[in-house]
Amino acid sequence: MVNVPELPTPAELSSLATTLDDLRGRLSGYVDALEARDDSSSLAVDLADVERSLQSAARRLAKIAG
Repeated sequence: MVNVPELPTPAELSSLATTLDDLRGRLSGYVDALEARDDSSSLAVDLADVERSLQSAARRLAKIAG
């Protein structure tokens, strides 16, 4: 028998969206610090890409959660 996990509730999805947004905020500080140093390294670019992806994911989860 396959163990099928329960579907997440809207509250759980909202909590996940909040967690992603908090993580995005932490990354944003690093991105801002690198930009302030005019750092255009791959680290700065990669962190900015991750930040945008987290922001998009958080928005989508919040929308799904209602």
